[in-house]
Amino acid sequence: MSQRPTESSPLLPAEPAIERPWDNKSIIQPDSSSITSTASSSTDLTDVLRDVIIGFSDGLTVPFALTAGLSSLGSTKLVIMGGMAELFSGMISMGLGAYLAAVTERDHYNSEEQRELSLVDCSLPQEQRDDIFCILEKYNVSRQAAAPLVDELCKNREQWIRFRMDFSLRLEKPNVHRAWISGLTMGLSYFVGGLIPMIPYFVMNKVGDALFVSIAVTVVILLGFGYVKNYVAIRNHRAGLWGAIQTLIIGVLAAGTSYVLVKALDRTDV
Repeated sequence: MSQRPTESSPLLPAEPAIERPWDNKSIIQPDSSSITSTASSSTDLTDVLRDVIIGFSDGLTVPFALTAGLSSLGSTKLVIMGGMAELFSGMISMGLGAYLAAVTERDHYNSEEQRELSLVDCSLPQEQRDDIFCILEKYNVSRQAAAPLVDELCKNREQWIRFRMDFSLRLEKPNVHRAWISGLTMGLSYFVGGLIPMIPYFVMNKVGDALFVSIAVTVVILLGFGYVKNYVAIRNHRAGLWGAIQTLIIGVLAAGTSYVLVKALDRTDV
């Protein structure tokens, strides 16, 4: 009985198998998406911490300096009204500024990415290879050693552009949700930081007593915040102590200057 031709028994003899240097399907490759996700998460956390530090430090310093200056006028109501007005306006300003900065960063990245896409379409393959060789030469990688890597990058248009963005332009792809997260984080951090020095004025009737309590609370917060800020960034206790002293000096100078100026203006009856 004749056997019907199947994929295992074709009519024509099968061609000899061609040995390939590798098979993309058989090679176990690292999950690039997980690596990219991990790097992106680390970057996002760093950005959030930066926004918290900037917002909280400004909120702790500016409203404290303003309320300290207004307290020289002797009116608790005036301190609360002026402090809350500055607190809300500062929160909106800081949040909006962070949002617009993140949007500008995202638009800049997209613009550069589109420019790289147009360059890829217009440039010759050899020009693309030379660009990658020039980048790798900055890291003392010879052309002979870099040739396999360059060959692989030139096969994939998207990876070539990603390589250019990372190593030539040194631009990191921003998170699509980064703008509103940055604005919300910095605005809320500013509000929380600015509300702390104002709490004594809400619970105490005498403005002088509230001022001294506000100063004591703010000094402790400034020292703790300055220490944690530098220690998290540098992982060194000496750097943390220096950060605490530095933050305290800035806060004291700002509050002292505001207090003296308001007191002087009040005496001149302007």
